[in-house]
Amino acid sequence: MNAAKKQKKSQIKTLLTENLSIFFTIILVGFGVATVFTAATPPGMLSGDFRNKLADVIPVATTPTPEWPTPTPRPRPRIGVVVGHWGDNNDPGAVCADGLTELSVNQNVATLVQQNLSSEGFDVDLLKEFDTSLHGYQALALISIHADSCVYVNDQATGFKVSASIEAKRPDKTARLTACLRNRYARATNLPIHHSVTADMTSYHAFGEINDETPAVILETGFLNLDRQILTQQPDIVARGISDGVLCFIYNEDISNE
Repeated sequence: MNAAKKQKKSQIKTLLTENLSIFFTIILVGFGVATVFTAATPPGMLSGDFRNKLADVIPVATTPTPEWPTPTPRPRPRIGVVVGHWGDNNDPGAVCADGLTELSVNQNVATLVQQNLSSEGFDVDLLKEFDTSLHGYQALALISIHADSCVYVNDQATGFKVSASIEAKRPDKTARLTACLRNRYARATNLPIHHSVTADMTSYHAFGEINDETPAVILETGFLNLDRQILTQQPDIVARGISDGVLCFIYNEDISNE
């Protein structure tokens, strides 16, 4: 009796296994036929409901969206512009009889220089005369903007001056910056070069404070007496001459035939 029961159970188990095998084979064949049918059939031949049902059964391959790293913005090249006599020392520089001060002229021109160079893609620092940021200051170039006396000396007291440190650590760069400023400033303003460079210019205090790799010059834009018109009424031309000189230096422009 036990042997008969075991044989019956074995037959039932075999039957179930065969039926399940057939069932799964039908399912797989159905999926395959549906896939081929869907791929080969134009979209218009399938009803919307049938296509939706197939979409639920057959997974649709998707292209993953790549995860790109967020770019880190690069710092822009830096240029320093010292506004002569600007600060807390109550020194307006040269003062004319009608109240015009060198400081006001310097501030106006320096602000325009900053705008010009910023539009060219540079970060421009406007620095006070004795700005603490000057200690170790590092930039592509540093320009200190001043103006000359308002007192009439003679008819030759007109024009601009450019000077670098007599102890420049990078004389090659400094000489290049000086030459570019002289060339471009003269071309823009039509002012002559005045050669009365003083010890206050060649030993300008900021030269000894900034980083040794920063080329620097001091510029006297003109005399507040004979050059007053261009300094006060055409500061944009004055600023353009300075900006062009700085760009000439940075971009290593040719000045040999100019």
